[in-house]
Amino acid sequence: MTTLRRRLSKAGSRYAAARESLRGRAAPHLGIDPRALGAFRIALALLLLGDLLVYRLPEVGAFYADDGVLPRSTLAEVYPALESVSIHAVSGSARVQALLLAAAAVAAVALLVGYRTRASTGVSLLLLASLYARNPYVINGGNTILVVFLFLALFLPLDARWSTGTDGRVGRADRADRADRADRADRRNVVERADDEGAESADRRICSLGTAVTLLTLLSIYAANVVSKYRSDAWMSGTAVPRIFQIEEFVVGLGPLVSERAALLAAMNWLWVALLSASVLLIVATGRLRVAVALAFVSAHLGMAATMRLGVFPFVMVGVLLLFLPPRAWDVIESVASKFPGPSRVTGRAYRSDGGCTEEPASPVPYGVRRGIRVGAAVLLVGFFLALVWWQAAGVGLVDLPASESAGELSEVSWSFFAPNPPDTSSWYVVRATLESGESVGVRDGGAVSFDRPPDAADTYPSTLWHQFGHRMRYAGETRYRPVAEYVCEHADPSVESVTVFHVEQEVGPSGPVGEPEPQERISVAC
Repeated sequence: MTTLRRRLSKAGSRYAAARESLRGRAAPHLGIDPRALGAFRIALALLLLGDLLVYRLPEVGAFYADDGVLPRSTLAEVYPALESVSIHAVSGSARVQALLLAAAAVAAVALLVGYRTRASTGVSLLLLASLYARNPYVINGGNTILVVFLFLALFLPLDARWSTGTDGRVGRADRADRADRADRADRRNVVERADDEGAESADRRICSLGTAVTLLTLLSIYAANVVSKYRSDAWMSGTAVPRIFQIEEFVVGLGPLVSERAALLAAMNWLWVALLSASVLLIVATGRLRVAVALAFVSAHLGMAATMRLGVFPFVMVGVLLLFLPPRAWDVIESVASKFPGPSRVTGRAYRSDGGCTEEPASPVPYGVRRGIRVGAAVLLVGFFLALVWWQAAGVGLVDLPASESAGELSEVSWSFFAPNPPDTSSWYVVRATLESGESVGVRDGGAVSFDRPPDAADTYPSTLWHQFGHRMRYAGETRYRPVAEYVCEHADPSVESVTVFHVEQEVGPSGPVGEPEPQERISVAC
């Protein structure tokens, strides 16, 4: 019996040594600095607050109430599965929807300060997914990416840095003691780089299945994106970006200035394809090269935000890219930040390189139960990642979908973004109001009805959500347009007798509009 125990002990030691060796090799590529996790948590919370309070709350009545453009009855008819799972579909009252938004904002604030991070992340995920299910016409790929990374955040120790702690009551002594322990753990684990690039110590990072899947998920998004672009004649001929900047309803901010520079747009086309092709370096590379690639992507996404109307997408990607910054980059950031007034120490729990907590209290849950939960979580995480990769492969045409699925709207929520073929038409809406006097006027400005290309197509949409809604609705049937027309009637002048909604398209090329606008009547209703 003693001999058997010794053999099992030796086997266990060899397994543990092999596991630690593997983790040590993987950590520089698939590990995440604790400070990056803290910054990622803060970025997620700010994105949630921005999406909820800046985009959704001002339009809560229009998009989430029964007297808006998508009442629950229409949602149940078009997307019965979404209507059945959305918490927000319980009530059609704008007041109830506002209260649910407020609850989501409270959860986001808790996530921001690091109060019970896993619980606040879970609540934020639940309420955000429910909100998006309530009206799938006012989301884009960036919103679905935000939901995905909120889910993955459940498997990350987001309270590793800049956190109030799980109980939310971090006193001065406890704060200093916790920071001191974290600093000592960092000093023990740091091994300075010996070469020019300075290979950071793997021991300084948290490396786990959760960190690996999170980083690989972003890489899979970029990989699917570049595959779709390689399969595109427009992208491979250098005309995709010039054409995109002629789709005026997407172009805002500095976009109109950029759209006039053909050579710059062609260069942007090839630079983006090249950068996507180099995205594998986010995982393969370490040190300065990894920082350079990550910052190049950050710059590209901020450029998108400055020139195009893409909702939260660019900012979500920037937030996720923070996870790729290595320890030496965070050393520089902390060094710069220390020169400004503010807290002299950061808070948060100290973590080992294997993702374990150095101050983990004894758990009342039996070891077998905890192990079962960890195994179940690992299976769920891996299964989720494989499903995500399969879905992206299907989106770019590498995997055949079942006939029932291929007829759906996969392309509408794909993460390929203007690929493989960017739109070749610019579109806008014209709503004609017929008055009691028989006169017809445009609802938007009260002037004569015109289907000519507007001076600024982006300006015809009151907000980003209205643009997303109009873009997703452009080829919808009469059933989906009827609530829109009725909503216009409700908010129109009492003298309006009827309204007619037209969707107008005009073909565009890399150099500008082609041909004449083509209006198509979608619906006409009496008010």
